[in-house]
Amino acid sequence: MTPPTTTPGTAPPSPSAAAFDAFHAARARTTLVSSLYAAAMGEDYPAEVAASSSCDWPLLGLMTARLRMRPGQLLVDAGCGAGGIGLWLARALSVRLVGFDVSRVAVAQAIGRSGQFLPTGRAAFRVAGLEATGLPDGCAHGVVCVDALSRAADRDLAVRELGRVLAPGGRLVLTRALRRGAEPVWEEQARAAGLIVEHVDERPDEPEMWERLYRQWISHADELRRDLGDVQAESMLTEARRVLPALPGRRAVLLTLHRPATSPAAPGAVDTMTRPGRRPDDGPAPSERTTQ
Repeated sequence: MTPPTTTPGTAPPSPSAAAFDAFHAARARTTLVSSLYAAAMGEDYPAEVAASSSCDWPLLGLMTARLRMRPGQLLVDAGCGAGGIGLWLARALSVRLVGFDVSRVAVAQAIGRSGQFLPTGRAAFRVAGLEATGLPDGCAHGVVCVDALSRAADRDLAVRELGRVLAPGGRLVLTRALRRGAEPVWEEQARAAGLIVEHVDERPDEPEMWERLYRQWISHADELRRDLGDVQAESMLTEARRVLPALPGRRAVLLTLHRPATSPAAPGAVDTMTRPGRRPDDGPAPSERTTQ
């Protein structure tokens, strides 16, 4: 099958695009990185998706349910990487797909993989950033963003941009994580984007998955240097050593933001699962933006 072509986005390449290009190019040369993700996730690892993220089987199932899309509608995969998550969801939901990422290498890989999931013409990928997607207003019936928002230079702007491309009645599902003791800012971000927070699903196993993965990277440092090269291996090892101490107390969630078909719901009308570890009388806490 002939893969869809790449459509350039309107945003200039991100300063970090070269680093992501190098990572995706290096990962394509070896199965080592995928095998370490598989070891960290165990039976929850979706091998076909092969994402460089916390995407596991429980998350795929939850996103499928939260998107509530109908066949033929348009799904946008924001920060799609090599495309596995969006392609899997588009196939499962029988929808069309547009994915974008700052990495030209990742976008090329996503285009190359699309025929394994979808018929010709059902998927397209483009080079663009979260803050400037280049997509038309209200074009998407669903948007998914997995572990990508943290890379945005301006998260408030990125949420507004993703909300801009969402049609009335559509949903944006995205993963978020908070530092220990931080208060979330997603309510105000959603409100600024004209969205409401519909669901907050806790992901209590996510921090432990990252801990297992990072320890896998450290214990396989020599193999990473051999297969990926010193620069990429050291980048991964530096990330592991930096983030590992911050994982205890981390809160990870899947947010579902909804653009109402009519008028927004009243503030506070949210289906929220119990947040662990904080009582109403604990006093004020730092915001999600507070440096920890």
